[in-house]
Amino acid sequence: MLVCLIRRLGQSLLVVAVMATLVFVAMFAVGDPVDILASPDADQFERDAIAKRLGLDRPLYEQFGLFVWRALHGDLGRSFVYNVPAVEVILQRLPATLELALVGLAFSILIGIPLGVVAGLKPHSAAGRSIMSGSILGFSLPNFWIGLMLILLFAVELRILPAGGRGPTTTVLGVPTAIFSLEGIKHLILPAVTLALYKSALVIRIAQAGTREVMLQDYIRFARAKGLRPSRIIGVHVLKNIMIPVVTVLGLELGSMIAFAVVTETVFAYPGMGKLLIDSINRLDRPIIVAYLMLTVVIFVVINLIVDLLYAAVDPRVRLAEAKG
Repeated sequence: MLVCLIRRLGQSLLVVAVMATLVFVAMFAVGDPVDILASPDADQFERDAIAKRLGLDRPLYEQFGLFVWRALHGDLGRSFVYNVPAVEVILQRLPATLELALVGLAFSILIGIPLGVVAGLKPHSAAGRSIMSGSILGFSLPNFWIGLMLILLFAVELRILPAGGRGPTTTVLGVPTAIFSLEGIKHLILPAVTLALYKSALVIRIAQAGTREVMLQDYIRFARAKGLRPSRIIGVHVLKNIMIPVVTVLGLELGSMIAFAVVTETVFAYPGMGKLLIDSINRLDRPIIVAYLMLTVVIFVVINLIVDLLYAAVDPRVRLAEAKG
């Protein structure tokens, strides 16, 4: 287990280092924020002063060295627009994105697992075929189109849900959250459903395949021979076994829901990290972009590290393979 832990930590640190280099080169070698921050009638002296204040007058390798040194101390620079540490700005928006991702993940589970089990139990029925055909739409339809259609239906036509924003928040343990008020929940439903549809289609596919495989196992036949009720067979034997791959995939997909909520947050004007990223790109606010990308990289790496270590903890074959490697 110790060998596995050391190897995975080394791989994780290498990934973070490579991504930090790529992020820096991609962000700091493209565009000139002075063009955005300087007034149109600013002379060259004023432009040089802005560049010097932001450290943009230094050679690129010096900027990279300074970036790495500061990043190791938790400093990813100050926002060009807000004039505060970029990490502070990101952390202010992080609770909103986490809330959206977690609610979307919950919707994915509540929608995907029951439908996947039904499709797995009756794969050749009209219901099973309809569910699997509907899951294809979940994979195919783009998020921005789904979001716009939901806004058109529920906000414009029916007028039962708001079209955007986050709504009022309540501070719980120092973290602002919107799920403890009815108005906040209303603002959260449409973006969460939009974010959850693709993941629901994925869960349906995994649950359907797992259910069909489990139903062919000998212990299911034995449970039927004992006279157990179908509801108990499904609730105890089937769900218990199909949840292993579902939980594994959803654990990894949580990182992608946090990182790739950009489109959903933009469509619904949701004040999360994704909306902040789009605004920062338009303003060439490099420190915010870098802080966002680095945070998402760390989230992915940490989630993958946790999943790998859990696999090694529960499966001796993984530990054995690591030791031999």
